[in-house]
Amino acid sequence: MTDACDLSRRPPAPDANPTDTEIAALLRGTKRIAVVGLSNKPNRASYDVGRYLVAHGYQIVPVHPNIPLWEGIPVRKELGEIEGAVDIVDLFLNADRVPDVVPAIVALKPKAAWLQLGVVNNEAAKTIRAAGIMVIQDRCIKIEDHRLLRG
Repeated sequence: MTDACDLSRRPPAPDANPTDTEIAALLRGTKRIAVVGLSNKPNRASYDVGRYLVAHGYQIVPVHPNIPLWEGIPVRKELGEIEGAVDIVDLFLNADRVPDVVPAIVALKPKAAWLQLGVVNNEAAKTIRAAGIMVIQDRCIKIEDHRLLRG
């Protein structure tokens, strides 16, 4: 059995993250969040986060190639199918898959790209930041929303 607290399994440290003040301001100004990798399985973290975001007034755009509906909301197969503005692109992807969606993130021009807890890809983050988009890595949007706005 592997040790759940095995530090060798931790991702590298993010090269930079916005301050709590900047993240709180981002969340206060956010209305629409694209959730990439949103699962339809209630035992998954992405499902829990999606439900939290909806319950707290955010409009979400689920993105998953294999799910047609999530909680009655139409699901886009990829970021490029999203119409209209998105404030945050929230990524539930393995770190090695993040570069695959960077071009779509840059084209969508959200205020921020959010890499969930345990996800760090500093090279992809640099590319996204170079396009003028804020990047948050290795943080959970649900935890940060609750801690900074509702705690």
